[in-house]
Amino acid sequence: MTDVTAQPSGAPDAPQAAPAPYDATAKQKAQAKTARIPIKVVPIEKLKKPEWIRVRAATGSSRFSEIKQILREHNLHTVCEEASCPNIGECFGKGTATFMIMGDKCTRRCPFCDVGHGRPDPLDADEPLNLARTIAALKLKYVVITSVDRDDLRDGGAAHFVECIKHVREHSPLTRIEILTPDFRGRLDRALGILNAAPPDVMNHNLETVPRLYKEARPGSDYAHSLKLLKDFKALHPDVATKSGLMVGLGETEEEILQVMRDLRAHDVDMLTIGQYLQPSEHHLPVRAYVHPDTFKMYEEEAYKMGFTHAAVGAMVRSSYHADQQAHDAGVV
Repeated sequence: MTDVTAQPSGAPDAPQAAPAPYDATAKQKAQAKTARIPIKVVPIEKLKKPEWIRVRAATGSSRFSEIKQILREHNLHTVCEEASCPNIGECFGKGTATFMIMGDKCTRRCPFCDVGHGRPDPLDADEPLNLARTIAALKLKYVVITSVDRDDLRDGGAAHFVECIKHVREHSPLTRIEILTPDFRGRLDRALGILNAAPPDVMNHNLETVPRLYKEARPGSDYAHSLKLLKDFKALHPDVATKSGLMVGLGETEEEILQVMRDLRAHDVDMLTIGQYLQPSEHHLPVRAYVHPDTFKMYEEEAYKMGFTHAAVGAMVRSSYHADQQAHDAGVV
């Protein structure tokens, strides 16, 4: 069977309301966020989701409600909520979450992502301790800590990551920590030097897509720079597993994905995730293809042939989805 694909619509675009006046201090979502990206989102015929795309709705389970309550009490954010992750019901229900530090306003405007854009607030000095107490209260044995991009900080937020790691280890010494970092654009050497003080158990940085689509999907980011981040970290910490993730369905070809996988292995990346891109709103990049399960299976098989220690590949896979199981299967924990 083949992937479900779409072509640009020949019909004229429906008129869209003008974006609200720009307010740098406001948290911008959807149209307010993507209206000012350099390559505009072009509407195409909307694809019907195929039968293999199944999203579990958020539930009212006691564990789900408990996690949301604790997060609010400690003024913490999760990427699960901020990025509208389709797996939030399953993960919260099982007692897992990916914590998002340094606020909920990103300095970038990536049009695939549902995290809000805006001028970030000052760092919360209490956040590392609040995070550690929350993880201890939830008795989590494996945690993923990610962040918004903080291009306003001289170290890109690396020191805040270190403080979070130190506090979590102090309160939960048996808990394993994976960090999913931004690219530390323009401050990579400084950031890596700071991370030396408390390296994680797994270092994750997502390439997200193929280099041809970077200007459209990741404005402000650089493919070669992201690869360098992963390789340089591995050179400093050869015993720490490195990991990266990709989305499919943005218009890439199979060969382009395979080449990115080769590039990752050439830069000493150990673990891989590949999942289907799902459009958060009509103002985000459209889904250009729903990749068939057979194609995902091919990517998985090729990943192991290339030497990845673990590959989580499938339509609903996300970078942090079942991250504890991914790390276990890779021999990290």
